[in-house]
Amino acid sequence: MQSSDLLFTFVTCVFFMALVGWISYQKTKGSVDDKDGYFLAGRGLTGTFIAGSMLLTNLSAEQLIGLNGSAYGFNMSAMAWEVTAGVATIVMALLFLPRYLSGAFTTLPGFLKDRFDDDVRRMTVILFMLGYGLVTIPSVLYSGSLAVLKLFDVPTLLNLSKEASIIVTVLIVGSVGAVYAVFGGLKAVVVSDTINGIGLLIIGILVPTLGLMLLGDGSFLAGLTQIATTETQKLNAIGAPTDPVPFGTIFTGMILANLFYWGTNQYVIQRTLGAASLAEGQKGVLLSGYFKLLVPFMMMLPGVIAFHLYGSAGGQLPTIDLAYPQLVKDVLPVYLSGFFLAVLLGAVFSSFNSLLNSAATLFVLDVYQPLVKSKLKDEQLIKVAKVASVVIALFSFIVAPLLQYAPDGLWQIIRMFTGFYNIPVISIVLVGLFTTRVPALGAKVAIIFHVIVYGIYVVLKLKFNVDIGIHFIHLYAILFAIEVGIMWFFSIKTPRQSREYFTPSPKVDLTPWRYSWAASGTLFACIVALYVLFSPIGLVGGLDAAFWIALVLIAIANIGFCRWSVRHFDQKIA
Repeated sequence: MQSSDLLFTFVTCVFFMALVGWISYQKTKGSVDDKDGYFLAGRGLTGTFIAGSMLLTNLSAEQLIGLNGSAYGFNMSAMAWEVTAGVATIVMALLFLPRYLSGAFTTLPGFLKDRFDDDVRRMTVILFMLGYGLVTIPSVLYSGSLAVLKLFDVPTLLNLSKEASIIVTVLIVGSVGAVYAVFGGLKAVVVSDTINGIGLLIIGILVPTLGLMLLGDGSFLAGLTQIATTETQKLNAIGAPTDPVPFGTIFTGMILANLFYWGTNQYVIQRTLGAASLAEGQKGVLLSGYFKLLVPFMMMLPGVIAFHLYGSAGGQLPTIDLAYPQLVKDVLPVYLSGFFLAVLLGAVFSSFNSLLNSAATLFVLDVYQPLVKSKLKDEQLIKVAKVASVVIALFSFIVAPLLQYAPDGLWQIIRMFTGFYNIPVISIVLVGLFTTRVPALGAKVAIIFHVIVYGIYVVLKLKFNVDIGIHFIHLYAILFAIEVGIMWFFSIKTPRQSREYFTPSPKVDLTPWRYSWAASGTLFACIVALYVLFSPIGLVGGLDAAFWIALVLIAIANIGFCRWSVRHFDQKIA
């Protein structure tokens, strides 16, 4: 890229980012002066903003690089992490969200305090804060900075080493992202997420479209025909045991990991807790599930296209992680490079500032406020939250560049640390939501058990290279079952006396969305249809009669369910 092109890219990128910042500022003026305004956007978020923010909070540079790289090097099996998340959004919308909004909770640990006790809240906060501060926030910064380095050759541009370039990029990306979280609160995060989400959809559709045209020598249909008829094993989403995501894991630990992420992870669910009503919250959560259906086409199809362009003749790329950056360089016009960089950075900002805002929320409401016996004014809480955000941001600036020296790579570290807290959190939340007799002691023992046993597994796996023969996603399910069993044991031995879940104190309308069940059924049908499409009876090996029969049966079942669900809702309301 020539110097004039780089200057144009930089100027247009700054323009688009400034435009997003200005719109976010206009939308948040005067709305972050109290506690609910700063932490929950005044409990006034509509479905569109919730969906846009959840989508961009979830999708970032690591997905663009990692998922396309997985498709380039293996097949479509890794789409399971994204597509099956739709099932988790259904559970969140229909089962979790009504209970969260009924209690008017600001944080998940706040719910656990009401359901169990203050010690369970503290233990959960510790798990979240350690996970966010040591790994999740720094890894978002690091992976985003790495993506910028790969796409725009920052070391050459700035005449710096790779290590120094990562530090500079981390500081720039982190500082800009922190501004939204520190000064604008959740609403600024949500507004900027939604605008950047629109840009991500545009880029997500544009790159594979231009890639297919390049593959087809200018013809979109010719390129599409080539990937649909040659090397079709790349389109297989039914993962074998040796693939990145074996198909069987979808039905065990992956369900639990997705339920944790979409139903209990504070930095994702915080925007749903700020919903204007239950109906708006359900619309937003389910719409984000529908957006996940686009991920195979936006974030994996480019990897397949890259394989046909660069890899099918023996492999021209030194690493699979270069598949998407190389395709972008080859197909994206220079006049769109600034827009693309702005969208890429926007995705990184979204994950980073959402994590920062949620970490500050957890610290202020679940650590600082309980320690201060006197009741604090909202202005004092917001001031402490801003200071906490700055401290957490500065800490992440120090940790993020160190991840490049991780001996087992970034993904191993993320995988290791999220495994420490995702399963115990989802297990105690599910038990807390749907049982009444499990005491706080059962939840505490389950958390301690998980940390010890999973810690032993990680040490054996990473330190001593001991393979126990169980995929880590299957291990999630095994530990979940044991931890639920532990809590069931305590419910028999020392049952909780109170039959109340928590003290209901809703602050918004809890009337469900009329089409929530119908939309959920259609979303589930689309997930099944996607797996049929990317399977041996679908595009892999060519479409056959079984594919069309399966689609017809899915459509008939879905139509029948939708008609029943709407009629049942109307009868219930009447």
